[in-house]
Amino acid sequence: MIQALAVLGADSADQLAWIDKHNVVTDELALEFDDAFRLMADLHQEEFLDAEALGKLQLLGEMSGRENAERWSREALATDAGWRQVRTLARDLLVGLQGDWRLPLPEIHVVR
Repeated sequence: MIQALAVLGADSADQLAWIDKHNVVTDELALEFDDAFRLMADLHQEEFLDAEALGKLQLLGEMSGRENAERWSREALATDAGWRQVRTLARDLLVGLQGDWRLPLPEIHVVR
């Protein structure tokens, strides 16, 4: 979860560099978080992050769908108000958990 939050909380330029480094699309930002979120729910890790805090990041779900396709462009990472809100929420959670939001972005291994 910390790694997924680190990616969501990173500056847009760092997010784009991470996307380019791993040769993935913008959607991968949300997919990484969704995978971690589901794992935590399965393991009942409420003590790690409370339901209210995680619920706030459900904004990513509200940003999905065909009608919001433009929000998932590379340009939108820097300009979209929803992405700014996601970044702020992820940073707040990281500060509460780690004491800082500026963490190294994780390596990923995408199976193609």
